[in-house]
Amino acid sequence: MALAQGSGELIWWPYIIAKYGLAFLCLLIPACLLQFPINYAIGSYTLLTGETIFQGLIRVNRVIACVLWGLLAISFLWFGSFASAGGTAIAALTRFPPGWDARGQTLFWAYLSMAIFFVALAASRVVYTVVERFMELVAVVTLVGLVVACSHPTVLAHAPPFMRGLVLPQWPPPRPWDSADATKLLTAITFAGLGGFWTLFYSYWLREKGVGMAKAMGRVEGLAGRHEVGFDTGSIPQDAPVEQVGRWRRFLMVDTAVGIGGNLLTTLMTCLLAYAVLHPHGLLPDKYELAVVQSRFFELSWGTAGRMLFLIVAAAFLCDTWMATADAVARIHTDCLMSFFPALRRWSVRRLYFACLFAGTLITAVTMPLTEPGPLILLSALIGFLGTVSYAALLYALNHRWLPQHLDRRLCPQRGALIGLVIAGIAYAALAVAYLRVRFVL
Repeated sequence: MALAQGSGELIWWPYIIAKYGLAFLCLLIPACLLQFPINYAIGSYTLLTGETIFQGLIRVNRVIACVLWGLLAISFLWFGSFASAGGTAIAALTRFPPGWDARGQTLFWAYLSMAIFFVALAASRVVYTVVERFMELVAVVTLVGLVVACSHPTVLAHAPPFMRGLVLPQWPPPRPWDSADATKLLTAITFAGLGGFWTLFYSYWLREKGVGMAKAMGRVEGLAGRHEVGFDTGSIPQDAPVEQVGRWRRFLMVDTAVGIGGNLLTTLMTCLLAYAVLHPHGLLPDKYELAVVQSRFFELSWGTAGRMLFLIVAAAFLCDTWMATADAVARIHTDCLMSFFPALRRWSVRRLYFACLFAGTLITAVTMPLTEPGPLILLSALIGFLGTVSYAALLYALNHRWLPQHLDRRLCPQRGALIGLVIAGIAYAALAVAYLRVRFVL
């Protein structure tokens, strides 16, 4: 939930609402709901087998899994942009270092936050515990901050037309459609939640939680830990207890619903704020003010305290994304390197994980200053969407074709999960076609 509170929720949905009013708001709830069957399918595999989702994809088709890994690696070359996006808020909040321009202050705070988070992960006893506790704090700060912001009478006055816009689009939009915004709209819809390659992270977190058959797989420990974890692809549980699987599924349903439902709530609040605060004045998040523009009219309504409140929420929104992404990407690279290159299994998981974490930090530190954070986030999202389009077919092959050959069919995902997966797959394929048509044909 906390990781999902990122670019789409704070930047691109508010951008679309600020620019086009309520014309596209009716797409928000369906976009969030499309995430549910994908997340559930990814979680189901790890819960039933103890394996990560990439280990499962390798079982389905090694070549396709390798291609997806390559796309993922390219996509996350620029995830330092989330640290710089959060840095825009901290820079506006502190105006430090004094005398530096907005770009310099933003990059200063971005690099500092990356260094702090890297040390926190490295110095931990159990890496996932640090990530989970920090993200819980971020989720609470974000929710409380947005609720307080939305309680202002100016914002509440815009709530009735906003609620109608969730069902009935306000058409035509107040501005002519700009085809250059197709990528932003696609990013907003597809990443209304985790989206793209971020969705795969869910499998690794469930494994670290020890949910279902993952309970015996071990956890990645930091430098303060005492145990080394060896590489283990898991074992297909022929004798998995049928009576336990129902409870596991209920947990997965609730866990997925909390993430998606909580994310939907925060996105609705940021969109309401954009409609009430930005849209009437034509303000759009852009360049090195991605997380700053939204604070200006809060300053007029609540003074300095209101401006600080929103900037703190924005910083929490975005800076945590770098830490969680750095951790999860390092886990995926560790998993894939050991799966595709068995010789690396002589290394411990912890050793290779920290090598990948350090490499990812170094690469993003280099790519981050290449341009302002917006284009980097959009580029990462667009590459990630290529993976999203293929997920439904791959997850169908894994959970509904391959898995029933190795498990009692009563344990495998059932018809409802299959129907949801088909609907999501068709929707994402239609989005791909619509994007190509709008962006390159019209």
